[in-house]
Amino acid sequence: MLLRKFPRQTMLILLAAALILTACNVGAAPSPTLDVNAINTAIVGTTVAQFSAQFTQTALAIPPTNTPAPTDTPQSLPTFALPTTNAGTPPTVSFDVTPLPGFTQLASPAPVGATQALGDSCFNSVFEEDVTIPDGTVVKGGETLSKTWKIRNTGTCTWDEGFKLVHIGGNIPNDNFKSQAYEFQGKDQVAGGEAINLTVGLNAPCAAGKYEAHWRMQNDAGYYFGTILSLYIEVKGKTGGCG
Repeated sequence: MLLRKFPRQTMLILLAAALILTACNVGAAPSPTLDVNAINTAIVGTTVAQFSAQFTQTALAIPPTNTPAPTDTPQSLPTFALPTTNAGTPPTVSFDVTPLPGFTQLASPAPVGATQALGDSCFNSVFEEDVTIPDGTVVKGGETLSKTWKIRNTGTCTWDEGFKLVHIGGNIPNDNFKSQAYEFQGKDQVAGGEAINLTVGLNAPCAAGKYEAHWRMQNDAGYYFGTILSLYIEVKGKTGGCG
């Protein structure tokens, strides 16, 4: 009887122990389950971080390239031509030497410079009046003429020995003039502002027609200046000197 009870009691004890152990395991937390995706994400993140660190170290190791600063290219400035003036060379002033109606133009060319004006303040002159033989006077062929003009020195320099009133052109033959120029002598002096009467002599041409002749002042250096002085005559008939 005792043998039968013992196995039954043992069984009960073992069963009770098993129940107690089971009850203890019910309150315990379950074992964690490994997440494969989380593991892969962590691996990728670590790899990227390593590559980034490697590239950063490489960039720091490469020395920076010095780019030269742009240089200023010199620009050429435009060139301005300044007007030039020749000291002592006066401006040119032209004179109206148009002959009276019916008179011919100059038959012979005037000397170089004879029709240009000296515009400085030193040498200049102005015509004031015909003292004898007004323009258009009728004369006889071969007649002896004496033409006088009154002119004034409008410059500051004195006219004296070496100055001339020079014949510069016209259609009266040169042989008809007693002289090709009126020349100032030692006693002749015309200061600035003063006037003088200048006279030239000639014989009227023998052939009938209208004639003209022109004169101009010249200084002792051979430079022409001042107003051009002119003679205009008309020849009609003849004198005994024409034959």
